[in-house]
Amino acid sequence: MFFYDVTYGLVILGALLCMIASANVKSTYNRYKRVHNSRGVYAQDVAQQMLREAGIYDVRIERVSGDLTDHYDPKAKVLRLSDTVYGSTSVAAVGVAAHECGHAIQHQQEYKPIQLRNAIVPIVNFGSNAAWPVLLLGAIMGSGVLLNIGIVLFSLAVLFQLVTLPVEFDASRRAITILRQDGILQGEELGGAKKVLTAAAMTYVASMVAILLQLFRVLLLFGRRNND
Repeated sequence: MFFYDVTYGLVILGALLCMIASANVKSTYNRYKRVHNSRGVYAQDVAQQMLREAGIYDVRIERVSGDLTDHYDPKAKVLRLSDTVYGSTSVAAVGVAAHECGHAIQHQQEYKPIQLRNAIVPIVNFGSNAAWPVLLLGAIMGSGVLLNIGIVLFSLAVLFQLVTLPVEFDASRRAITILRQDGILQGEELGGAKKVLTAAAMTYVASMVAILLQLFRVLLLFGRRNND
């Protein structure tokens, strides 16, 4: 009856960490979305300027519905900015737009971690879908081989999160550097944008810890069955 196990506490702990990180990024963003940059430049204009300066002319900027749904789509060559970011002059919006441009610049410069992350996406998706069925089948059949395969498949999600961390932190670093060098944000404005991006980065750290806790739970549940 491993469905009812004290190791569920690990899952709950991971979920709580993610909830705290999510609440922190929302509160930090809400705080600095009320602080507008002194130059009065809009986030989409900042993004366009950064792309041009990086020599990127084949990426278009689109508005997408939602709140903090901003992302860069390398396949479609589209940088999508959410409703709360696109037409805003807040330091929070400028920071987020600059971060997404950081991803576009990573792709242009063939940044190795982002290339690795993109390359393993199909494998990670397969592993995420197959891990639990293989683990359960291995437990039912008492097959150590299947249990080991299931653990390896589950570990792929950990690998993905591990590779994601440098990608996100590097995009934020690029964003802050360009915003400072171009004089788009200065002083407290730049500090506010940095706080927003740091809070956003911590959501990935929380996700990393959560998936590690889940892997630990998998090892506790199925690793000991493998040894029986």
